[in-house]
Amino acid sequence: MKSLSMTAAASEKSAWLISSAYLCREDNVSSPSSALMSSVSVLLSHVPGGVVRHVEPSASLMEAIDLIIQGVQNLIVPIKSTSNHFKRKQLRQYPSIGPTTHTGGREYCWLTQEDVIRFLLSSIGLFSPTAANSIESLGIITTEILTVNYHSPASKAVDAISTSLADQTSVAVINDEGVLIGEISPSTLAYCDEMVAAAITTLSAGDLMAYIDCGGPPEDIIKVVEARLKEKNLNGMLEEFVIYSSGIPYCSNSSSSDEESTSSPTTTRSGRYNRSGRYSARIMRRAEAIICHPRSSLVAVMIQATAHRVGYVWVVEEDGSVVGIVRFSGMLEVFQEHLECMMTDEVV
Repeated sequence: MKSLSMTAAASEKSAWLISSAYLCREDNVSSPSSALMSSVSVLLSHVPGGVVRHVEPSASLMEAIDLIIQGVQNLIVPIKSTSNHFKRKQLRQYPSIGPTTHTGGREYCWLTQEDVIRFLLSSIGLFSPTAANSIESLGIITTEILTVNYHSPASKAVDAISTSLADQTSVAVINDEGVLIGEISPSTLAYCDEMVAAAITTLSAGDLMAYIDCGGPPEDIIKVVEARLKEKNLNGMLEEFVIYSSGIPYCSNSSSSDEESTSSPTTTRSGRYNRSGRYSARIMRRAEAIICHPRSSLVAVMIQATAHRVGYVWVVEEDGSVVGIVRFSGMLEVFQEHLECMMTDEVV
């Protein structure tokens, strides 16, 4: 369970990403000054209602699970005030972390979907044999997914990125055969600076993945962005991007020459797809997708998701073609049904 103060930075980044996605729309790129004069209400349409809910500490686990299945993403829970001694000790150890105090002196903490999944995972033995069943047999694979073709303009994925931000998923990048190449994740974009808007405006989905990968964008991709901004007469954005690009480290890997192959990718030992089919023992690439298979067990998928701090896992066939996605909410539906059966058995 996290302090509200711990989520402030993430909330600010999400708000920034929503704003950037709005500015990257084709009708706004040509006139960013006019777009910036728009009412903030234009951004609210991308913010789903009811994603945050206050609950009392006495609320049951079943109630929390039910709210998440209904679409709530985060629960705000009031907590008992800690002693002054504990507060002083906590502030010494973690000066930037602590419960948030609101009017009336009441303190609150933030409960996420991941927190609930981790709690259930810690008691997974209670859910045997259900947890060992495949996600396919449990029927929790969602086939309605957000995708963009590897060669399509990244700007065409702006609406999908906004939707995936609200759904806490990402946009799958696929080739013409439907093979999963990677993903464009809102959480990754949120940790880029504002110049990623120029990349979204000018690059293909595949090149955007190279741009946001770890180690800094490749030098050839930087040059492509600059050239296309010039072609589009986006002089203001070009000036800002040139200033930005002059002060960043370049990635030594070329994005187009040695990593653009869209043949069936191979699975790395980490359970991620690598576009080049090579395993890298250094920093994990941020545009690679966490994957599982239809016959993967529920508990295995839970471990994958929590280990990589994501709320979903892509489901692919052996040939790499994407089948769908498994989300935390779908996993929780299984546990909800199991808990209801346990409660019924106790009554009987």
